[in-house]
Amino acid sequence: MAIEIERKFLVKSDAFKSESHQNTRIVQGFLNTNPERTVRVRLRGEKGYLTVKGKSSEAGLSRFEWEIEISKSEAEALLNICEKGTIDKIRYEVTAGKHIFEVDAFFGENEGLIVAEVELNHEDEVFEKPSWLGDEVTGDKRYYNSQLSQYPFKNWV
Repeated sequence: MAIEIERKFLVKSDAFKSESHQNTRIVQGFLNTNPERTVRVRLRGEKGYLTVKGKSSEAGLSRFEWEIEISKSEAEALLNICEKGTIDKIRYEVTAGKHIFEVDAFFGENEGLIVAEVELNHEDEVFEKPSWLGDEVTGDKRYYNSQLSQYPFKNWV
């Protein structure tokens, strides 16, 4: 159990792909999308995960997070009972300075959306910003995966 501190940004070019040292397909669903306590099921490659996230801080920078690894078959079974709306994406990992950016390129209902996140040790930590990093969307709930599963990017006006 920990408090997760992260900042989220839009991505303005695909230059991150050539800087990526790893990428993984992720499929996830939500057993609960209540902002007070989201419960996520994730299949990341051959591994499954069950994650509980608490309500975000006022600025959207931090929130409680608990995660446990589960088997692939358990994750597949839980994905079958998730709420409507599945997230399908490739996560690219890019090192910039002392930090690793996780860049998610979405498919399906969220095709065309690319978002980067960086985890920090404290809310005012300084970090190197790659040239492909766009506008900050930290705290904008529309970009939370739980919201994207319910209100996909393709439906935004």
